[in-house]
Amino acid sequence: MLNRRTLRIKAMQAIYAYMQAEGSDYNLALDKIEADFAPDLNSMEVQDRKKLEGQKKIATILFKEWYDTRQFDTEETDKEVLAAVNNAVRFYETQLKKDFRTYGSQMVNAVEKIYDHYLSNLQITEVLVQLIEGEEEKKATRFTVKKELNFKNLLDNRVVQKLLANKSYQERLIRRNISWGSDIDQLRQWYKTVVKNDETIQNYLATPEHTYEEDHELVKHLYKNLIFKDETLQKYFEEQDMNWVENKAIVKSLVNKTIKSLEETADENLPLLDLSANWEDDKVFFEDLYNQTVQEDATYEALINSHIKNWDVERVALLDKIILKMALCEMHIFRSIPVKVTINEYIEISKLYSTPKSKQFINGVLDKIAQELAEKGDIRKSGRGLIDNK
Repeated sequence: MLNRRTLRIKAMQAIYAYMQAEGSDYNLALDKIEADFAPDLNSMEVQDRKKLEGQKKIATILFKEWYDTRQFDTEETDKEVLAAVNNAVRFYETQLKKDFRTYGSQMVNAVEKIYDHYLSNLQITEVLVQLIEGEEEKKATRFTVKKELNFKNLLDNRVVQKLLANKSYQERLIRRNISWGSDIDQLRQWYKTVVKNDETIQNYLATPEHTYEEDHELVKHLYKNLIFKDETLQKYFEEQDMNWVENKAIVKSLVNKTIKSLEETADENLPLLDLSANWEDDKVFFEDLYNQTVQEDATYEALINSHIKNWDVERVALLDKIILKMALCEMHIFRSIPVKVTINEYIEISKLYSTPKSKQFINGVLDKIAQELAEKGDIRKSGRGLIDNK
């Protein structure tokens, strides 16, 4: 199932994308200034190119001054220059707000998409049943009967029947609008080339009667070896989700736990798994972590800079800075999470996504800042967060 480390990673990726977009927005704002003072080639009047070039340089300097300090020299009297700078500032701020909302929304949608993949994988069994039923209808119209294994026996698998009759499964497919639709050809090809040629499936079909345990083992085999290991199907999911390599493990875990839960005593009211143990709370954590880290960026930037005096600030990897800022945000706003847990989580994330030396750097900086903030009373923990985990 989805855990909070995964959510931290997804938030980190969204913040990284936002900060990359911020750089693009800055350059686009400068482009607007350049466009404002570009000679009008269609004008019938003679263009004063030197004046335009001078105005562009002044406007560019003023905008860069605003970008660094969020204010600029208002003594400038050239109205055209001031108008160009103000337009660039408005453009930059508008684009930045748009990017902030976009990446925040995409971040949540990307996580909830994992649940859609979970449902889509469960639905493969339903599509398989439909394909077999379609074959049976065609067989009924034939004048001659081919000698082949009777795949109709798969329709009698009691675990398959339990899954398809599950009310929670049916309701969530409808609510989230899950359907293979036109992509069903992917599964039709998989059925013909993989399922029909699988030795375990063939041995199962060759036996007229099965225990519930044997039915259960067949469905487990279907997912473990014929779905999650099939290159064609996995390539399909990669095309649907650019983060499938990361998300596959979560989807696989959800599917396996669901199949395991379909015991002989389970009825149609067995609840389907949720994305996490408490998705509503996790979603709030997820969104707040992203929102507050971005909104308090300047505060965390200054705090970090004041504690890395022996480092060249400009040479600190962007990802390391994001990890540090997220950790500081988490220490400040999530009172129930112990400081040591936060530090350890982000050290582990740095091992996975940043440079080989990042973990020591991040550990040192966070430990130093955390101690100082705790002494000042700037970090206040309650409940479980009071546990120091030393």
